[in-house]
Amino acid sequence: MSYSVVKHNIDMDTRKKISARYKRITKAVNLSFWNSISETAHSFYVGSYGRGTAIDTSDLDVLIELPEDEFDHFSSINGNGQSRLLQAVKNAILNTYPNTDIKGDGQVVVIKFSDGMKFEILPAFKNFSVWEWKDIYKYPDTHMGGNWMSTDPKAEQEAMKRKNTESNGLLYDTCQHIRYIRDTKFSSYHLSGILIDAFSYNAIQGWHYLREGEQKSNITESYEEVLLNYYKKISWNGLVTPTLKAPGSNIDIDGTKGWEILGKILNYMI
Repeated sequence: MSYSVVKHNIDMDTRKKISARYKRITKAVNLSFWNSISETAHSFYVGSYGRGTAIDTSDLDVLIELPEDEFDHFSSINGNGQSRLLQAVKNAILNTYPNTDIKGDGQVVVIKFSDGMKFEILPAFKNFSVWEWKDIYKYPDTHMGGNWMSTDPKAEQEAMKRKNTESNGLLYDTCQHIRYIRDTKFSSYHLSGILIDAFSYNAIQGWHYLREGEQKSNITESYEEVLLNYYKKISWNGLVTPTLKAPGSNIDIDGTKGWEILGKILNYMI
């Protein structure tokens, strides 16, 4: 029996709540760092919501760009300026949500609302790459005494969007369906959204939903079997964890914590 990939769209009421909170958070950080009351400037969705692969249980990841002089300021602080930066962003958001659970955690400020919705705010600085001729973002990492890391979320979003168009919507639905099974059947395990998306991006190959007037092929192998066979192929039947890169940005993904669980989910789908 095959569990067909189905849609898991976020309902409109939840989207409205996400949007309202996104705007309030953005305004709070803009007021503190940019002296601006804009609810949308300097920020955009990243993570699964930004890549179009989120479901209603997904965390909401938001990148908020800060002024360059703040990078200089926190870089010059002795003793983990990255941690101090997260605390400054946390305090800015507390001005708007004083009774909400907010804390700095590694690279992000985590906001846990009482209804279970969770936002992760990534403070970042725009940095133009001459070699790649595009903007990338530097963000703080508080581990190991503090350092700066780089990300290119817009390239990932564009790559996912292109592939989803090529697959006639199948890519997004695949990523969302795997998330749904993870959250309903394997919720005690860790499997990151970017690992799901990167795997699906590559495993989908030429598969797509039928377009108007298109005839079904004579292939006997199901789509779910194709996903599992690709998983086995690149991992020597699950014995090793392959090196995957994020679509578009080509940033290495650490799959050591989630690769085995991904295999269990793919087997469950079949």
